[in-house]
Amino acid sequence: MATINASILLIALPDIFRGIKIDPLAPGNTSYFLWILMGFMLVTSVLVVSLGRVGDMYGRVRVYNLGFAVFTAASILLAVTWMHGDAAALWIIVVRIIQGIGGAMLMANSTAIITDAFPADQRGFAIGVNGVAAISGSFLGLLIGGLLAPIEWHLVFVVSVPFGVFGTVWAYLKLKDNGVRTPARIDWAGNLSFAIGLIAVLVGIVYGLQPYGGHTMGWTNPFVLTSMIGGVVVLAAFCFIETRVPDPMFALELFKNRTFTMGAIAGMLGALARGGLQFMLIIWLQGIWLPLHGYSFDRTPLWAGIYMIPMTVGFLIAGPIAGRLTDRYGARPFATFGMIISAAAFAIFDVIPIDFSYIWFALALTLIGMSMGLFAAPNTTSVMNSLPNNRRGAGAGMLNTFQNSAQVLSIGVFFTVIGLGLAASLPDTLYSGLVGQGVASGKAHEIAGIPPVGSLFAAFLGYNPIKQLLGDGTLSTLPADKADYLTGQQFFPHLISGPFGDGLHLAFAFAALACLLAAVISWMRGGQDPRVRRTLAAETAAGLAAAGDVAADEIGVGGVGGLDPAEATGDEAMTVGGGAAPEPDARGHA
Repeated sequence: MATINASILLIALPDIFRGIKIDPLAPGNTSYFLWILMGFMLVTSVLVVSLGRVGDMYGRVRVYNLGFAVFTAASILLAVTWMHGDAAALWIIVVRIIQGIGGAMLMANSTAIITDAFPADQRGFAIGVNGVAAISGSFLGLLIGGLLAPIEWHLVFVVSVPFGVFGTVWAYLKLKDNGVRTPARIDWAGNLSFAIGLIAVLVGIVYGLQPYGGHTMGWTNPFVLTSMIGGVVVLAAFCFIETRVPDPMFALELFKNRTFTMGAIAGMLGALARGGLQFMLIIWLQGIWLPLHGYSFDRTPLWAGIYMIPMTVGFLIAGPIAGRLTDRYGARPFATFGMIISAAAFAIFDVIPIDFSYIWFALALTLIGMSMGLFAAPNTTSVMNSLPNNRRGAGAGMLNTFQNSAQVLSIGVFFTVIGLGLAASLPDTLYSGLVGQGVASGKAHEIAGIPPVGSLFAAFLGYNPIKQLLGDGTLSTLPADKADYLTGQQFFPHLISGPFGDGLHLAFAFAALACLLAAVISWMRGGQDPRVRRTLAAETAAGLAAAGDVAADEIGVGGVGGLDPAEATGDEAMTVGGGAAPEPDARGHA
């Protein structure tokens, strides 16, 4: 339900904005677009650790059931949206944030419930089914959104409602809490300081993407600077608080473990490299490639989703293989090699032309998917195997928080780099192109002065901004053939391709550098002994669960598999290489 909901939203945004009768590209409305797109991700990044801790204390099933109910109630409220204009946009943003709270409750506790419910020899398969569900949802959402959104945009939210109602009732009746509750006091100071600090930083990133004071981006905006600097200061205070409270939310002593620390940093760098990738590739497809190849702008969102499928296929190919190889030979070589392949794939993206042959684009997408799938299972295995049994929940939550936050930061970095590339050359290119088609110099100069980041948002939403920017008044003064050309499928893609390509090269270079750095950090985790071998089914399921987590991350849902690979064969299968020793049983044996 969560992954379908997220991928549907990516495809349905143009129809949603048309349905609520609001122009997302107007200067005052850019924040609506960003918050509808990123609000869910921001909330889950902040709350997943805290709600996982609450589940440990008060019962995982109880928190999970509440999350299902909250998510479903929010879906119903979205489906009955009756307003238009600013009121409708604000309503959707607020309800999406509420939906994110429910989603965080689900994500923080789902895998722990599965682990509690199944014996050791069945857990791997059960967690693998969860991963397959995540991957399937990301596929189905693209197709369902493309079919339903053009018919009626409310339907993209209605889809979740029957499943949510059934799931809420079924979970209440059938789920049993088999976990051991850990009595502790809620770390209010830690929770509040972490939430305030992380929200401030992420909000600063969101508003940094918007124009300010004549600048292309808002990084000089006093509000943005205050939010980001203040957020970092509060997060520093949070770290101090966590060393002083008896039951900390974040177990900072885990960072003394080299394997955990290097694995968490490598995972964060991997998320930083790929987090903004999907948005840039969708803009590339929707704004340039698809229109040049005969697709109308209103059809590009669906086809962009379809043409992106090779990346998810790459996850499916590499995930099970990575899970199996890690058990045989250890995590370090495969996690490191995965990041090296990612860097190579970004290099391929960097050299193919803007108007590419799809076979090369699909190859690079598949390599990205395979490399991230190859990295995910070994890296998660390494991190989780390094943790003592009583810290696995906290460690998994910290890993997810790092990766989700890095994704938001990645979106900010990619949009900024591309925006700067556009700002350097798009205004002159746009002015010359409009004047060459007979647009008056004054009007062309006015349009060329609009912040270039609007062109990115237009491409992502499947709009042709030229028609909107010129307006009917200007178009009516032009010869019919010139007006048709300006608003057709060739002028805008050709216009933006050069400046967009300049920025895209910088973005891909940044991503490749982040992947190479992640490879170095991954190797520094140290060697680990191969673990006790699992059955082929358990190894395959573990790899699928990790691939499901990455697929969910790609569409902004966050990890939904939450795999603890050590659980696939029981706690006794943990190794001591680079990590914690197994805890003794009742007879004192390890």
